[in-house]
Amino acid sequence: MAKKKAENTAEIGFEEQIWKAADKLRGNIDPSEYKSVVLGLIFLKYVSDKFEQRYQELVEEGDGFEEDRDEYTYKNIFFVPKEARWQTVAAAAHTPEIGKVIDEAMRQIEAENDKLKNILPKNFARQELDKRRLGEVVDLFTNVQMADKGDSRDILGRTYEYCLAKFAEAEGKNAGEFYTPACIVRTLVEIIEPYHGRVYDPCCGSGGMFVQSADFVKRHQGNINDLSIFGQESNPTTWKMAMMNLAIRGIDANLGSFNDDTFFNDIHKNERFDFVLANPPFNMKDWGGDKLKDDPRWKYGIPPEGNANFAWVQHMVHHLNRTGRMGMVLANGSLSSQTGGEGDIRKALAEADLIEGIVAMPPQLFYNTQIPVCLWILNKQKSQPGKMLFIDAREMGTMVSRKLREFTSDDIAKVSKAFDAFRDGEIEEEKGFSAVATLEDVAKQDFILTPGRYVGIADAPEDDEPFDEKMARLTGELAKCFEESNRLQEQIKKNLEAIGYGF
Repeated sequence: MAKKKAENTAEIGFEEQIWKAADKLRGNIDPSEYKSVVLGLIFLKYVSDKFEQRYQELVEEGDGFEEDRDEYTYKNIFFVPKEARWQTVAAAAHTPEIGKVIDEAMRQIEAENDKLKNILPKNFARQELDKRRLGEVVDLFTNVQMADKGDSRDILGRTYEYCLAKFAEAEGKNAGEFYTPACIVRTLVEIIEPYHGRVYDPCCGSGGMFVQSADFVKRHQGNINDLSIFGQESNPTTWKMAMMNLAIRGIDANLGSFNDDTFFNDIHKNERFDFVLANPPFNMKDWGGDKLKDDPRWKYGIPPEGNANFAWVQHMVHHLNRTGRMGMVLANGSLSSQTGGEGDIRKALAEADLIEGIVAMPPQLFYNTQIPVCLWILNKQKSQPGKMLFIDAREMGTMVSRKLREFTSDDIAKVSKAFDAFRDGEIEEEKGFSAVATLEDVAKQDFILTPGRYVGIADAPEDDEPFDEKMARLTGELAKCFEESNRLQEQIKKNLEAIGYGF
């Protein structure tokens, strides 16, 4: 009997289909391990699609250069050897050797492309990976008709990000190592506005800040080639994920040739940037501060050994150029802590007129922590010198599950437009949401930067209902509640009597 052709998954939500397949594939494998299986397959399909597109162009040109490696590399397309192309993988999908075929494809692609050396996962042949289900996932990729849906980069890029989010949800507390919720990243990007120039993230995770920066430029009809991307990541697995994520998006980035600790081996030590965007680890304790006491980055004070928050802040300020601006996520404790000299550092940053604004974010935005967070916005060339914008967004956002809240597009727009208006000198302060404070105002608060201290409490809605009418209405409603309560009590008594338990 002929095998039924699989449904074209592009029509029914490719991202969700891949995730469902990944969840089946997981079996007893830890999420942190099967993450590399799924993301690796997405990457393999992407490089093969881009190669195939260029291959067909060369065939049509008719000059016989379709196997010439240089014809691909000069267009920033990875060269894919014949045995590593998707058709070879697809043909082996329902054989016991599918895992070995994929591993070999990964090895050959690495061998042909120096940029991918030691980055791609090669763990598909291991025994605990269900080869039947692996073949089903390969089928899903094979059956999506990329040519009919535009650039496969968009589909696979979205799928990569979608799966990262779902893996973050599955991994919970470990998710912070590789994933910052997209709504938080987008909020930072919309405030910082990296239209063009050099963008840096010293703890880049899987590269979400860069992806959103590129998306921002596209949304504003810019050219992503006007952005130069620099980053660093200490976790080796996460660094590889970032390299694949950016390659799928067509983003050329300098993340170094290996993972490394930003504090102890700053691979961009002598570089300065137009924009810095980051979500560093919250309240990082063992960061090695005792060995970096005399570091030139600590211009505003030596950060405490037991908390790296203000080490990250100063590292990023150090890397700003003369007109640079930065946005970062920090735990709320950074706004008010006085321990270990943090209050003095905060004061020094404020007095240097670097702090442009603070946003208090709502709870439950992260998969991995319930710690309340805030956004720090710093600027070397403030359009409103001597002033800071405080925004209290703690009551904003929408619960999308019992545990998780999302900052919506409308929420993001409200916050970013407040910054635009502030920079233009046209902001209308909104009690309970936004306020502009001078350095003198902040000094009176002992340089504590909690937005609630400045924005106040929103006014309650005006109640113009006359008191007598309101009391009559409320007592009428209360009487109805009592009547219903009495009716239910009588019904319960009757039910109990009917089964011999009357009282």
